[in-house]
Amino acid sequence: MSAPTADSLNVSRETFARLGAYVALVEKWNPRINLVARSTLPDLWDRHIVDSVQIWQYAPKNWHIWGDFGSGGGFPGLVMAILAKEYNPDGQIILVESDQRKAVFLRTVIRELGLNAKVLDERIEQLPKLQADVISARALADLDMLLGFFELHGAENSIGIFPKGAKWAAEVAQAQQNWCFSFTAHGSITQAEAVVLAVEGVSRV
Repeated sequence: MSAPTADSLNVSRETFARLGAYVALVEKWNPRINLVARSTLPDLWDRHIVDSVQIWQYAPKNWHIWGDFGSGGGFPGLVMAILAKEYNPDGQIILVESDQRKAVFLRTVIRELGLNAKVLDERIEQLPKLQADVISARALADLDMLLGFFELHGAENSIGIFPKGAKWAAEVAQAQQNWCFSFTAHGSITQAEAVVLAVEGVSRV
């Protein structure tokens, strides 16, 4: 699939240029660190950039702290930071990634693109409470475990935004055995049967 345009992503040319610079850094570093699966590199824009950009619309407009867990190569966390640079410059992204080499990559992108973000290279369970307004995680864990992280690090009235694959309904059913929560499943624009789950009002059963 060919790369999208600024218009198709509904972003400014400046933000699109930063996304392009980020893509170039992923392509440069990936042979050494394996930031994304090699098989997905030809479709990097669609599989990773567009797939992450779609998350932005489900967050509240003026969030202050966004926690991204298991950030890996920066999806969706760095993409959110790139969008926030223009559309919510006072909002800070906190990327949590325990792999030291990936943390170095994340910090490199933050520095080179001038993003309002920081990297914590610790385990999620060991972090001080983030009190995040938004929490995201992509391909990190099942929903039941993610809601445990959400309970630890969310602020009052936080929202969790979690991309999920075709088996998302089974994950929701499993999580409902341990948690009370409300959710909306938004259809993914990049993968058939996948969704972006927006989760709120989380409490233990």
